[in-house]
Amino acid sequence: KLAGVAVGPPMTELGPVPGPKMSARMSIYSTGMRPTITYSYVQGKVYNFLERPTGWKCFLYHFSVFLIVLACLVLSVLSTIPEYELLAYETLFWVEIVLVVFFGVEYVVRLWSAGCRSKYVGILGRLRFARKPISIIDLIVVMASIVVLSVGSKGQVFATSAIRGIRFLQILRMLHVDRQGGTWRLLGSVVYIHRQELITTLYIGFLSLIFASYFVYLAERDEVDSGMSNFADALWFGVVTVTTIGYGDIIPQTWIGKTIASCFSVFAISFFALPAGILGSGFALKVQQKQRQKHFNRQIPAAACLIQTAWRSYAVDNFQTATFKMFLRKRTHTPASGLSTPKPKKSVSTNTLNRGYIWALEPNFLRGAELSISLALPAGRGGELVW
Repeated sequence: KLAGVAVGPPMTELGPVPGPKMSARMSIYSTGMRPTITYSYVQGKVYNFLERPTGWKCFLYHFSVFLIVLACLVLSVLSTIPEYELLAYETLFWVEIVLVVFFGVEYVVRLWSAGCRSKYVGILGRLRFARKPISIIDLIVVMASIVVLSVGSKGQVFATSAIRGIRFLQILRMLHVDRQGGTWRLLGSVVYIHRQELITTLYIGFLSLIFASYFVYLAERDEVDSGMSNFADALWFGVVTVTTIGYGDIIPQTWIGKTIASCFSVFAISFFALPAGILGSGFALKVQQKQRQKHFNRQIPAAACLIQTAWRSYAVDNFQTATFKMFLRKRTHTPASGLSTPKPKKSVSTNTLNRGYIWALEPNFLRGAELSISLALPAGRGGELVW
C-alpha cells in the first residue's frame, strides 16, 4: 500500500497473474527473465569462458585441453626413443595437425571475444590484446607447429637439428593451461612477502659455500686423485655437497679436507634447507588467507540480500520520496535571555574529523528517524555536528 492506493499483481478473470519465478540465490531486484541474446552478450560469454573460467563446464574444457597437450608431449618424448620412433612419429603427425587447427581457431576466437572489454575494442584494442605475453606465446606455438608440419622431419636436410629446436617451442603449450598466471602470482607474492628472510639465508649460505670451498681447495690442491686441480672444481664439489646430490666425481683425499667437508656439510646443508621451510610456511599462510577470503565472499550476497529486504520492508511504510530525509531534523533555537547570552555550539570542521576523531551514526527509526552524531574528542571534550 503506497499513499492510500493498493498496489499488487495485475488481476484477471481467473485471478492474479503470477509474477516471474525467482530462486533463492537470485537478487530481489531481478526480473527472473533470461537476458536477451545479443552480439555483445555472446561475445562476453565466450570471453569469460576462455579467459575467466568458472564452473564445471569450463573446468572440463580446459582439463581436456591439458590432457591433449600432455599426450602430445609424451609422444614427443617417445619419438626420441629408437624403439618407438616410427609409431610415435606417425601418431604425433596427426595429433599435431589437430592441435594446430584447434589452437589456431581458439586464438582467433580469443582475439574476437576480447572486444567485449572496452580496452580491447577496435583494431588497436585487438593489437593490445595480442601483445599480452600469453597471447604472444600462443602465436609462437601455433607458428612453430606449422613450421614443423610443413617442413617435416624425415628426408629433409633442414630436419635434424633445426626442426628439433623448433619442436622444443611446442613445450610452451603447457603454459596454456594456466593462462591467468595464478600459480606464478601466488609464488611471486610468497617470495615478495618473505623476501627479507630469503635474502638473508641465501646471502649467508653463499658466503659459507665460498669460504668452505676455498679451504677444501687449499687442503686438496696438491693431491692427484682428489680431482681438485683448481678452485672451480672445489666450488663444484661444494655445490654438489650442500645440495645433497653427491655425484662422487670429486672426493677429498686428505684428513684435513675431509674434516672441513664434514663440518661444512653439517652446517651448510641445514642452512640451505631454510628457504624451503620459509616458502612452505608462506604458502600455507597464503592458502589460509585465500580460504578466509572465500568464506567472506560467500557471506556478501546473503548480507546484501538481507539489507535489501530490510530496506524494502521499511520503505513500504515510509512516505518520503528521498532516502536522506528521514535523517534530517530541524535545528532548535534557544530564545535569547536578557541576563545571559546563549553559549555558541562548538563547530567541528571536516579537517578536524579527518584528524582521527571518531563519529558514529545512530538513526532512531522509532522517534521520527532523527540523526544523532556523537564525537569522541581528546581530553574529555565533547562536540556536536548539526545538519
